Amino acid sequence: MFKENTLSGQTILVTGGGTGLGRAMAERFAGLGAKVAIFGRRSAPLEDTVEAIRKAGGTAAQTSADIRDPEQVEGALSRLEEELGELTGLVNNAAGNFLAPSEDLSYNAFNSVVQIVLYGTFNTTQAVGRRWIERGTPGHVLSILTTYSWTGSAFVMPSACAKAGVLAMTRSLAVEWGCYGIRLNGIAPGPFPTEGAFSRLMPKGFLEQAKKASPLGRFGEPPELADLATFLFSPMAAYMTGEVVTLDGGEWLKNGQEFGKFTDVPRDQMKAQMAAMKPK
Repeated sequence: MFKENTLSGQTILVTGGGTGLGRAMAERFAGLGAKVAIFGRRSAPLEDTVEAIRKAGGTAAQTSADIRDPEQVEGALSRLEEELGELTGLVNNAAGNFLAPSEDLSYNAFNSVVQIVLYGTFNTTQAVGRRWIERGTPGHVLSILTTYSWTGSAFVMPSACAKAGVLAMTRSLAVEWGCYGIRLNGIAPGPFPTEGAFSRLMPKGFLEQAKKASPLGRFGEPPELADLATFLFSPMAAYMTGEVVTLDGGEWLKNGQEFGKFTDVPRDQMKAQMAAMKPK
């Protein structure tokens, strides 16, 4: 549905762009005409992604940086802009997460997730935003959230706290920075199988149960999220700011509804049970 030049003229930074959903977005943006910058802590996957984009005819650059360190973020931005030109967009995708009983969490475990997800997102957003404000140029920040940003979630409490903070930051700055022509939006994905992160969050034996949690009966696919991100960076979404789009196959709605689990029962069986419950 997108023309080949949909993102032409844009230079978009994707944090954590070397793997998973970050790589899917980076490759999609580049394929539609954007220059793509990526950074993260591990250089090897960043180099692989940039090489793949260049082989496909796109323009990309990478540099290593730890988003928890504001000075490293500033240095990375300067290096990437020197190579690609001034940034016009930012995707806050880098994250950290794991399953753990909250009573067993150490200070360092909690701090590590919050530093990456909340502080790291703030560091990159503020650093890029300051450049746009100083230059008098518009920009767009897209943050990858999660459906439990609103509800919280057991066993991923540090991530839930941090993502809720990113949601609040997104909506706060959408109002505060609107006068500068800076938009801020988010995507809240449900389960999207990716290398690394998914294996830490989906215990063995729970895959089929997790699929049934969605009315569509499946997990999301990275290209689906990449296409939504593309739309949000395209001229078609120029009036959208402060919004978070849920992309979870209806999982949140089903699990939040009191009788949503009944859809897991074969429909004929459920109808028979309901018919038997009717007053005689």
